[in-house]
Amino acid sequence: MIGRPRGRSGATAHRSKPAVVSSLVAHPAAPLNGAIDPPGDKSISHRALILGACCVGETVIEGLLESADVMATARALAAFGAEIERGDGGRWHVHGVGVGGLMPPADVLDLGNSGTGVRLLLGLAASHDLTATFTGDASLRGRPMERAMAPLRQLGARFEAREGGRLPVTVKGAAEPLPIEYRLPVASAQVKSAVLLAGLNAPGITTVIEPRPSRDHTENLLRHFGAEMAVTAIDGGGRRIALHGQPELTPRAVRVPGDPSSAAFAVAAALIVPGSEITVRGVGLNPLRAALFDTLREMGAEIAESERRQLQAEPMADLRVRAGALHGIEVPPERAPAMIDEYPILAVVAAFAEGETVMRGIEELRVKESDRIAAMVGGLRALGVEVEELPDGLVVRGGRVPAPAPAGVVIETDMDHRIAMSFLVYGLGAAAPVTVAGCQMIDTSFPGFAQAMAGLGARLAPADDPGAVP
Repeated sequence: MIGRPRGRSGATAHRSKPAVVSSLVAHPAAPLNGAIDPPGDKSISHRALILGACCVGETVIEGLLESADVMATARALAAFGAEIERGDGGRWHVHGVGVGGLMPPADVLDLGNSGTGVRLLLGLAASHDLTATFTGDASLRGRPMERAMAPLRQLGARFEAREGGRLPVTVKGAAEPLPIEYRLPVASAQVKSAVLLAGLNAPGITTVIEPRPSRDHTENLLRHFGAEMAVTAIDGGGRRIALHGQPELTPRAVRVPGDPSSAAFAVAAALIVPGSEITVRGVGLNPLRAALFDTLREMGAEIAESERRQLQAEPMADLRVRAGALHGIEVPPERAPAMIDEYPILAVVAAFAEGETVMRGIEELRVKESDRIAAMVGGLRALGVEVEELPDGLVVRGGRVPAPAPAGVVIETDMDHRIAMSFLVYGLGAAAPVTVAGCQMIDTSFPGFAQAMAGLGARLAPADDPGAVP
């Protein structure tokens, strides 16, 4: 149970979890085969919990990602007064407080490593007459929050933060929040969502104008819960999102599709390990989110869809993936918002593709959990891959079978889950084992990653026991 009990019988389920290890060794793999179910979409899981907490009554969520990041958001919502528990069959039950009903938290809210959680909750709290302080782990405390705070000040919220807008951040929410019209300087789903969530408790219409479309999970779920909003295209390819404030949201069942960012690792592994053929089931294919798969197809990847269906306006399908020859391409910079989290694993695939792959317009990666551009460049160079670092991206000059890494190389990940998983996938296609440090952070987005990959035939073993089976 997260939050206060309500006198009901639904007890929280307890499940054993695999031991977390700090370093893993990825062994070169035989052909990967079989099927895998990626964990629930992280972005949708955060938003389903938050909007469930803004309803009066019970919201039931199936397929919620039970990762460290999402659980941090659940605990924070409980501190604001919502009641959240895991019931039978992995269903999560959220008893909300209604729009405008947040209570002042009794303690500091620790969001761990979750940048999405803290930015969205800053927005939600900004239009409530309360004070709340947010913090996180060392990585999150180093990430700037100013882009989210700037528009929220216009609503009437005030903030106290460390230099550069870094955590800990204390928000003093507006007693009488104002609806605003805010033009995003750069496309950002998190900042857009923070403003829309703040606008829920403001009278009138809150409007966000984005220069390029970013993932629209927040808009889809707001409609699903009954909010009134209008989304229109504007000149230059952007969008105007107008939300009518102070709605009465209605509890609705939510099913969370598989996370395309997590599915990307199994897809990439199947593409670079010769002879592989796998199925990745139930992958979310929101066109503003899943551009990686289009990019891989342009590189020659064989990725076929089947069983296409819709969940809460979110398209999803099963993906059949077969290994084959790949070639480098220049990725259109305007595609970045629809695949920003997937550039690390794309860089790995590019190392196994013939020719040059150019990735530009991704400077946002420098302020993620780590400087992901620098992390990928450093790791690939350590493995013997020719790579060029650009201010806003990187260029990978690949070959179908990269040279074996120098003996004794350990890839440092800066405690970044996506960097860790990317280099573990590299090791599956490499000529010799690859050791990756900082793997404990994988649980922030993909709990049980090593075990899930083992089901396809991969071997990711603890570094202190490289012969072990995960």
